[in-house]
Amino acid sequence: MAEDPKRILIFVPNWLGDVAMGTPALRTIHQRFPDAELTVVGRGGACGLLKGLHYIDHFVAIPARPGFWEMVKLSRQLKPLGRDLAIVFPHSFRAALLARLSGAKRVLGYERGSRGWLLTDRVEPHRVEGKVAPTYMVWEYNDLLKPLGAQYDGFGLELAADAQAIAQVQEHIVGDGPLVGFAPGAAFGPSKQWPVERFAAVADALVEQMDARCVLLTGPGEEETKDEFLSLCTHPVIICDEGKPTIDSLKATISLLDLLVCNDSGPRHIAISFQVPTVCIMGSTRPVYSVGPYEKGEVVRIDVDCGPCQKPVCETDHRCMTGVAPETIVSTARKYL
Repeated sequence: MAEDPKRILIFVPNWLGDVAMGTPALRTIHQRFPDAELTVVGRGGACGLLKGLHYIDHFVAIPARPGFWEMVKLSRQLKPLGRDLAIVFPHSFRAALLARLSGAKRVLGYERGSRGWLLTDRVEPHRVEGKVAPTYMVWEYNDLLKPLGAQYDGFGLELAADAQAIAQVQEHIVGDGPLVGFAPGAAFGPSKQWPVERFAAVADALVEQMDARCVLLTGPGEEETKDEFLSLCTHPVIICDEGKPTIDSLKATISLLDLLVCNDSGPRHIAISFQVPTVCIMGSTRPVYSVGPYEKGEVVRIDVDCGPCQKPVCETDHRCMTGVAPETIVSTARKYL
């Protein structure tokens, strides 16, 4: 019988929402191999998001699209950390190549594209009638682990917020009304974004109807969205990151919320990880990827003849989003406050 791996590399997805949906699989790996050292390999944001999970021993942050020689250099850093097993959650050729270059005895991943020769343990993706088909990402990541004899515990997403970051956030929060977060951005592209003026209208309505305290959550590159939201709100808005957003401050803020109003983006899945109810306005993306049993709250979407298109930029009139009225989101939010 083969000896259990002692050092395992885990290549995590790029998008923060996917990283959060991968946390049940990370926990499954730890439960299957409790004595193994686990090293997460991913972008800086992904590593920051997973920081604080007690079963992750090491983090190696890598650039978004490293070139070949950069990967050779990275492989030297990874070699002592994953001698026994590398698990590749992303579908990319680059991730599988870096895992192979690390020198791991076993490289486990989905057989997608032309990268099968880089994997020692190839897993067939989910198919329907012979064609690769989408599935909820929590299931996809855990299904990849079945060849290891791993069994998912079913407890859902989890993240950890830093105590010091929570204390810093709490310094900005005063009053007694329900604490409602607003995340009007979406890194994937504008097709995922409900109009900012509608987020602002919902915030004002919840202040007036529920005495809500509204917190704005935006990240790097979303300064224009932030400024527009603040200019449109007629009531005060709380900013907890002092204009310098970090993953730590994002996790800490979301962990304290009573509700998050958001697009289908990273903050939504961070909220799910902290069991915070969400009202998610979903447009261009397929619900099957991200709608699972762990979300408290509701996904609000309308069916349109051109969607879900999965495109980052709408090529028509964005009716999948503009068809959702602010009043609908206000009434939905009130149910969870």
